[in-house]
Amino acid sequence: MNRLDLAGKTAIVTGAASGIGAALARALADRGCNLALADINGDGLEEVAASLRSNDRGVTTTVLDVGDEAAINAFAEEVRKTHGEAHLLFNNAGVALGGRFDQVTPDQFDWLMNINLHGVIRMTRAFLPLIQDQEEGHITNISSIFGVIAPAGQTAYSAAKFGVRGFTMALRHELAGTSVGVTTIHPGGVATNIAKKAPRGEGVTDEEYEMAMKMADQSLVMPPARAAEIILRGVERRKPRVFVGRDAHTLMWMERLLPTRYWNTIKRRLNA
Repeated sequence: MNRLDLAGKTAIVTGAASGIGAALARALADRGCNLALADINGDGLEEVAASLRSNDRGVTTTVLDVGDEAAINAFAEEVRKTHGEAHLLFNNAGVALGGRFDQVTPDQFDWLMNINLHGVIRMTRAFLPLIQDQEEGHITNISSIFGVIAPAGQTAYSAAKFGVRGFTMALRHELAGTSVGVTTIHPGGVATNIAKKAPRGEGVTDEEYEMAMKMADQSLVMPPARAAEIILRGVERRKPRVFVGRDAHTLMWMERLLPTRYWNTIKRRLNA
């Protein structure tokens, strides 16, 4: 299969104000893409975009809450009017939530699901027709290694990321043989602010919160620019799924070899 040439294509990136999203925007710009960038953080979004605008490249920004279906539909229409086309969709925007199932409220759980899962579904529904109008296009959905393993304390996040994984895999099967490719991304520990920005469940104690932040500092280490390069190389090779980081590969194999017992192994390592 031929490599997917990204040069000259128009890419939509959500969560583009920081972290993996901002790094994807920069890496796509380096490959000659036009960009439609979106994030709920308007100031951060504009800062990223300002460094990427040039006479050779069109870059637009939209303040967007991917939990808002009407806003997503308006964004798709805006891209259609402004860029006239869309080839690449990177569903990257996401949030985290600290706490066990019995420590988070139903509203907190639903808030995360609305963004991390339903946001991906709604964005795909809004942009798929525009992507299908092109000679070739690609949809890239960011799941997580927590869409492969399911740690304690991550019921909401894992539920959403497993959902993204299943949705993306089925979509890839449905679009097989068409002009649209589909890739699932499973990042491991990438150095973003997602954990620090995560609200804590109402039942989470200060001690539990401090321990969670310490573990995040120790595990979220890969530079976002490196993660973005791994993701784009996978997309260029039209890979159906991409694991980002040695930790992601290790945990993937651990789940494959010990599908019902991997958590016992992980707990022993965490307590060592």
